[in-house]
Amino acid sequence: MTGPLRIGFIPLVDAAALIVAVDKGFAAAEGLEVELVREVSWSNVRDKLNIGLFDAAHLLAPVAIASSLGLGHVKVPIAAPFNLGINGNAITVSPALHAALMEEIEGDRFDPLATAKALAKVVAKRRRSGAEPLTFGMTFPFSTHNYQLRFWMAAAGVDPDEDVRLVVLPPPYMVDSLRSGHVDAFCVGAPWNSIAVDLGIGHILHFVSDILERAAEKVLAVRQVWADKNPDVVAALVRAAVKAAEFIEGPENLTEAAQILAQPERLGVDAELIQRSLTGRLKISPDGTVRESGRYLLVGREGAGRPDPVQAAWLYAQMVRWGQTALSAEALKTAMAVFRSDLYDAALGHGGEGQASTPFGAFAGPAFDVRDIAGYLSAFEVARRAP
Repeated sequence: MTGPLRIGFIPLVDAAALIVAVDKGFAAAEGLEVELVREVSWSNVRDKLNIGLFDAAHLLAPVAIASSLGLGHVKVPIAAPFNLGINGNAITVSPALHAALMEEIEGDRFDPLATAKALAKVVAKRRRSGAEPLTFGMTFPFSTHNYQLRFWMAAAGVDPDEDVRLVVLPPPYMVDSLRSGHVDAFCVGAPWNSIAVDLGIGHILHFVSDILERAAEKVLAVRQVWADKNPDVVAALVRAAVKAAEFIEGPENLTEAAQILAQPERLGVDAELIQRSLTGRLKISPDGTVRESGRYLLVGREGAGRPDPVQAAWLYAQMVRWGQTALSAEALKTAMAVFRSDLYDAALGHGGEGQASTPFGAFAGPAFDVRDIAGYLSAFEVARRAP
């Protein structure tokens, strides 16, 4: 390789392992020279990775799969040898929608089925009164945010394609869109939910870990052909990311890690906001109510860094459920092959023993069985078929 590696990222807390690997010197210790390039939209990151302007990228896990399958864009096989984050998203709603939901809710407001049923009542009321459908922002059609919103709503019979409006917004634009009333709610990664709460314009309704206990969110992505040509560079990148994730997860390093991420050319937000996300202790309402979850965002701990092909299969199943592609054994195999646990294990010199399994723990619906995706999908009442 000649020259520095160019790696694209979006200003989100789950880019932490990548940013800390570079700025704390873990990448340099592996012999890598890296230039991190901040981007605004996922389509920019995907396109620059696909055409070779980026050597690697912080990427939505479903985009890596969609790219490998040629969905929504040109077909470019992607390899993901490291998981940058498990979970980390939240659903934030406007004060008006929050009040409407709380008026209708029966049961625990932190129970996603209770809030989904309340949403169904709000949607029905709006329809009867002739009001516009509620608008929810999400970051990309091929995103966990899209699938998490849909999974939640559909559990109470709300059809995300008929009963509400889902719109794509880059993460940094979510807050302004909520403030201006262009959206009533959004699902996005940290720190943008917390920023909306601090501004008094949003309530965090759910951590997505309420909806799915453990969902692959972002990956370190490289083109498959590039990975084949540069196996040593890929291994060095994985090792640097693993060391950075271990650093971030050390409580004694929390303040320093947050300060690194807060820099203007990285996330460009207050370090205290970032600390909230890393500890899973978030202010969820403008009145100062705080909620804590050990599962809010996993960066490395509990085996989070090791890519799990079953996670890729679940994401592919959501693409099928919502009509983005048809079910086929070949496509499932391709999707699962994107998550390269073999490259992760080889970089660290072990066989993956002792790694965490994948407890999806969804709040509703059938248990996920990778051996019977058709059976899993047939259990859902609300779904779309691929055209």
